[in-house]
Amino acid sequence: MWRKASAAALLALAVGYFYHGGSELPEQILTYIGLPNIQTPPESQKSLEQVVSSAWETLITLPTRQWSRVAVGVNACVDVVVSGVGLLQALAVDPGSGLNHEVLHSKEDLKEAFIYYMERGAAAERFFGDSEVFQRIARAAAEYPGAKARIIYSANSFLLNKLYVGGNAALIAQKLATYPDLVVLLCGPIGPKLHEMLDEQIVVPPGSMQETDEYHLILEYKQWGSTEAPQANRFIFSHDVSNGEMSSLETFVESLEEFDPELVVLSGLHMMEGQGRELWEERLKELHRAERAGAALPSQAGEGPHAEMVAWQGIPDVGRVSDILLWILEQHGRIEPSSEADLTRIHFHTLAYHILATVDGYWGNQASAVMAGARVASSQACGLQAVDPSKVELKAPLEFYSSHAEPREQLSLIPEQPVTVWRRGNVTFYLTAVLVCRQPLRTVGLGDAISAEGLVYSEFETQQPF
Repeated sequence: MWRKASAAALLALAVGYFYHGGSELPEQILTYIGLPNIQTPPESQKSLEQVVSSAWETLITLPTRQWSRVAVGVNACVDVVVSGVGLLQALAVDPGSGLNHEVLHSKEDLKEAFIYYMERGAAAERFFGDSEVFQRIARAAAEYPGAKARIIYSANSFLLNKLYVGGNAALIAQKLATYPDLVVLLCGPIGPKLHEMLDEQIVVPPGSMQETDEYHLILEYKQWGSTEAPQANRFIFSHDVSNGEMSSLETFVESLEEFDPELVVLSGLHMMEGQGRELWEERLKELHRAERAGAALPSQAGEGPHAEMVAWQGIPDVGRVSDILLWILEQHGRIEPSSEADLTRIHFHTLAYHILATVDGYWGNQASAVMAGARVASSQACGLQAVDPSKVELKAPLEFYSSHAEPREQLSLIPEQPVTVWRRGNVTFYLTAVLVCRQPLRTVGLGDAISAEGLVYSEFETQQPF
């Protein structure tokens, strides 16, 4: 029965979402190219990036028992990528001051939120509450002559030279489907265009099909006027009620009985942010009743450690992140076998490093899993199928602490063995560096590829009662 399947809580804990941000890092249009042709220098002359990349290839191994059936839900859409600055210029909006908005209602709101996150180089996703204004903005995007691709907008569809699979669930399903022995069920609001683009290996229940697609506008950015982002990123917005209301949740739950997955992946909860607190709470209660999945709330919402921080400054402090992940697992996880909560694993990813935090006794092969997620981040961001050390750089700290407060342990990241492991109580932490792409080509959907790859390389240990 599907209820015996392990439930992976894919919290959008990439740093942008953790504090007023989006659920993933940005993405641009790309064409995959072949494997890089790199001559191997003598060991003593290798850069840190070469050492880490080489160690990944040596150390990453698939688990003994691999997944064969995975169910993924519940958000899916079609992504339309445009120049953020170009779109705002087409709307006759001038650069100004940034201001965060939880929900967008006007082009001024859009401009202020766009600048707010551009100044921080952070990804974000927002719901646009006014359908008519959203349609006018979409038409402006269609008419902007400098757009990377020509868009034709109507009430029900976009026509574009190239459209992209979007939505966390759909992107995770696409990544999982690259493994030929893995059968994937995808539930979400899936229209005809999205269904056409999905991998043939993905099973879509009839209840998930709808007459029209949901479209999200992805605004890429780097610089506007005097404002220059610390790194290229993206801002996403949409008037997407289907995903915002998690309309496919019931279909997802009903489909699990027949599909009988070994692993259930749930994503897209952040899409409810624009629908109001009452709907958010009700849908979470329904989710809890349907799947018995405890709601693991971010530290800031739950008044946990370091909740006073409004945003990270630079690379997130490893000790603080460790404190927050431990708190989430202690408050909302299965720290004790007698606990009614089901959360046993959190995969945290930010630009410079990734951490997997797991309750002891439930998950295996996690060193490989965290490295595999970092490897796909480094290669996919550069538009490659394998890491090219000449196109990436190591930004992770080589020295850090296990906690922000005493008592704490001083730890090191060793490039030749690029996973640092430490324990706090019965929670084990696995950290690896990310080799950050110097000139990213593909970044939207990167967080979903990281999560999916980490799950593929994970093994669920069934000896513990669950």
